[in-house]
Amino acid sequence: MQRLASRSSSRTRPTSDSPSTPHARARRVAVIGAGIAGLACARTLAQAGHEVWVFDKGRQVGGRMACRDTPFGGFDHGVQYFTVRDERFARVLKLNPGLCKPWRANAVRVLDPLGRVAEVARHRPEAHWVPVPGMNALPRAWAEPLAAQGRIAQGVRVVGIEAADAGDARWRLKLEGGEMPAEASAGFDQVLLALPSAQASELLRASGLAADFVERIEAVRVAPCWTLMVAFPHAQSAGQLGPQWNAATSTHHRIAWLSRESSKPGRDPVERWTVQASASWSTEHLEDDAQRVAAKLLKGFAEVTGIRAEPTHAQVHRWRYAKTHVPLGQSFLLDAEHGLGVCGDWCLGHRVEDAFVSGLELALAAL
Repeated sequence: MQRLASRSSSRTRPTSDSPSTPHARARRVAVIGAGIAGLACARTLAQAGHEVWVFDKGRQVGGRMACRDTPFGGFDHGVQYFTVRDERFARVLKLNPGLCKPWRANAVRVLDPLGRVAEVARHRPEAHWVPVPGMNALPRAWAEPLAAQGRIAQGVRVVGIEAADAGDARWRLKLEGGEMPAEASAGFDQVLLALPSAQASELLRASGLAADFVERIEAVRVAPCWTLMVAFPHAQSAGQLGPQWNAATSTHHRIAWLSRESSKPGRDPVERWTVQASASWSTEHLEDDAQRVAAKLLKGFAEVTGIRAEPTHAQVHRWRYAKTHVPLGQSFLLDAEHGLGVCGDWCLGHRVEDAFVSGLELALAAL
């Protein structure tokens, strides 16, 4: 399996909601991963007339487009916002009017390396967009047509891809944590992976497939991220707590990003913050105890914001695969002859739009 295909972005290609001419025989396609890349890929193929099944080990679609619900309101503890530069992405977003709104983040850059806000500089002039009421609202909307058909299997981990032993299908999947839906038991013509790079490489290697893909993927470098979520509900009576800005990139040795969740449109007004650790600090403390991580990030949060009050709620979440430092350098990998493909934000970068473009372009090539 030596053939690789890649396609660069094209302004004239159809969006994921522009059906292509269906093939003479509708193919059965498995998309592994229900993040933005996987959903963009699956939607495009389904709208072209193919039978598409999505498998994801999580309990909710969206991957890092996630929202953590708490008694004090939601936290966008993965992706904080997205920008829109590709016109195909812009057209698809317009299909759900009102779902995504601009966030006037009043974002700053904390320039003092010790964390104190000695000087700030406004940055990111392009629009910040957030779904309402949480970041997961967008992937949920995109998944709805497939979910209504029962074509999304959640809480299911794909642990192997095997050659089908009979019938017209090429591939069968080995699952852990669930059973294959009866309608998909005949196998699949194509299997497309929309997973973090390390997980895609691991699955292909475990299945004894696409050694050339694995070699390319293992050159990708993606850093982890620890995220802290804190809430100060008692601050409401005293007005806004802490700094006048609502979001900041930081040069603090522990903290890379902070945002006031209540400043985003459609959110609960309770004062709460999402704090993301730097890639280097997250890597160094990847396997630390969650309580220890929370204590250290709370200290860094206080140094950056000046908020030294004890939060009513403090919780951390570890993302093993967050920010791409060395991308694949092309939007997808595809072996059309054998019906295997790979996509993900890490193919191009780490932005939401990178995930969309990767999934869309893999689907268009697979068609």
